[in-house]
Amino acid sequence: MSAQELKQMIEKAGRIVAFTGAGISAESGIPTYRGADGVWNKYDPNKYANVNYFLQEPSYYWNFFREVRYQVLKQAKPNEGHKALARLEERGLLKAVITQNVDGLHQEAGSKNVLELHGNTRKIICLDCGKSYGIDEVREQVETELPPPCRSCGGMLKPDVVLFGEALPAETLEQATEESRSCDLFISVGSSLVVQPAASMPVIAKRAGAALVIVNQDATPLDKQADLVIRESASAVLSEAVQE
Repeated sequence: MSAQELKQMIEKAGRIVAFTGAGISAESGIPTYRGADGVWNKYDPNKYANVNYFLQEPSYYWNFFREVRYQVLKQAKPNEGHKALARLEERGLLKAVITQNVDGLHQEAGSKNVLELHGNTRKIICLDCGKSYGIDEVREQVETELPPPCRSCGGMLKPDVVLFGEALPAETLEQATEESRSCDLFISVGSSLVVQPAASMPVIAKRAGAALVIVNQDATPLDKQADLVIRESASAVLSEAVQE
């Protein structure tokens, strides 16, 4: 009945915002960070995901990119949850997807207004000249050069993501805050709701009067504040709730 309850809430809503975390991408084959099989059990986040370590030893990240990250991204495809959110946007009900994910699957599914709080790992930028590269270009480079230099200026390349020690993009955070404040239904999907400041978005929405729905396999710190909590597959719940 949970999906049907969500469906009814969607039908009554005028302005919906979705907030997504690693749980929705896990159903597309992208490993979560914190779970039992999470990336952090195999690779030290204090090294590959820390900006200070990256600047000192960028080869650690690029080796991880070459051995793991690239293949995961190439194989991952949007699941029914991503597609359901894109359909909601097409109907004019979903105004924004605020995401903690960096995999670009929402855009691939067809979502247009995607606010990426932590950036996008499919885009690589030069810290010196600002030139951007796609992951295929850089994947070719890392076969022979670690770390890969910028082909234009020889500068340092970095994935366009927010690493530990970096601030979230101010403009994106401001947009996300405004979208959260102005919606009447906020749906959190696949997020543990522990990473700040991203996890403050559902709180902002709830305080502004929105109904709060949490779709997540595990408990979150905000479950007691939610109007509806669903502990089921994100893709199954969303696809059923968004059916015509």
